[in-house]
Amino acid sequence: MYMVVKHLHMTLALLSVSLFCVRACWSVMGSPRLQQRWVKIAPHVIDTFLLICGLWLASLLSAWSFPWLQAKLVAVVVYIMLGAMAIRPGRPAKVKAVMALSAIVVFGYIFAVAISKNPLPFLS
Repeated sequence: MYMVVKHLHMTLALLSVSLFCVRACWSVMGSPRLQQRWVKIAPHVIDTFLLICGLWLASLLSAWSFPWLQAKLVAVVVYIMLGAMAIRPGRPAKVKAVMALSAIVVFGYIFAVAISKNPLPFLS
C-alpha cells in the first residue's frame, strides 16, 4: 500500500506544481483563462488529495516527529502563501513573477527534502 500512496502523492505533487506554473504565467500575463471554472476548482481538488496522501504517508511511516517532515510542512505553508500572492489579482506583474519564482524555488526545496529525508538537503 505504501508504494501506491507514495506514487500517487508524487504524481499529485507534479500535477500541482505544473498547474501552478501555468496559472502563474497566466496571472503575470493578465490572461482571462484564470477565470475559467476548471482553473479555479482543479487546484483545490488536486492539492486536497495531495495533502491527504501526504498525511497518509506520514502515518504509514510513523514520521510525525521527523525533522525533515516538519521542514516539509513549514515549506508547504510558505509555498502556498507565495503561490497565493503570485496568482491573486491586483499586484503588479513583476511582483507576481517574483512571487511565482520564489514559490517554485520553495517547491524545489520541498522536493529535495522529500528525496534526501534531510531538512538541509543542500548541505549534506
